[in-house]
Amino acid sequence: MRTVDQLLDAVRAGAYGPDPAHERISLAFTTAQAVRHHGRSSGYRNEVLSLRLDAAVGSCAVEPGTLPGGALDDCVGATVADLLRHALLPVRIAALDAYLAHVRPHVPGNGARPYPLPAGSSLSRSKARARAVVDLLPDAAPGPGERRPVLVVGVVNSLLEQLRSRGLDYLPCDLKGGATEWGEPVLTDTDAQLERCGAVLASGMTLGNGTFQGLLDHAARTGKPLVMFAQTGSAVLPRFLGAGVSAVSAEPYPFFWLDGGPGVIHRYGGRP
Repeated sequence: MRTVDQLLDAVRAGAYGPDPAHERISLAFTTAQAVRHHGRSSGYRNEVLSLRLDAAVGSCAVEPGTLPGGALDDCVGATVADLLRHALLPVRIAALDAYLAHVRPHVPGNGARPYPLPAGSSLSRSKARARAVVDLLPDAAPGPGERRPVLVVGVVNSLLEQLRSRGLDYLPCDLKGGATEWGEPVLTDTDAQLERCGAVLASGMTLGNGTFQGLLDHAARTGKPLVMFAQTGSAVLPRFLGAGVSAVSAEPYPFFWLDGGPGVIHRYGGRP
């Protein structure tokens, strides 16, 4: 797969199994959260659209407050095929994620390697996830001055903290702008930073806002590592391994911030 549109076309054509015209979404819901970890100087909000297909849940994050009120009604009882043509990109991505999670679940037979997350606070679990994600980056170049920074698309302070602990430089980038926990300005123009970086660490949210394709094209053209950490599109992004994506940390619903008990994420590609 080289584009999301190609994947959508392949699923609609039945290339991945059951005809999506015969698969219906039974439940649609949103999850909203606001968080400010103890000891951190700032907080953030998340909102996620999720669709239930049999035992699978597909998700796509949206900017808080931007999902139209009728979106959930559009989804409930609709066929996956219909939703793959929905006018809203987040609905199309959530439906695609639900279908692929249904037909390609996160199991070792499909290439997934389970990684346990320990029970604990949201901050301790965030840090554990960050270690699992950053471990998917290739080993750094050995000599001083040979490393180029990691472009982090979708700023998560725990990921930046993990990069800092390993002596890795980074370029924090997020459409929201602002500043990192350490006062570094957050860049807003991802495309302008691509030539400066040596690897890309990007959120699955790029699927939902339409910026994933540019990252994929750049990685495929240059051979730079592209590691995706995905709550959005956790079953979608593994389909791009070998086509620009080098590794995926897949985290289907329920996400680590919803529960303090032990959990699991699923890693694809990267270092074993």
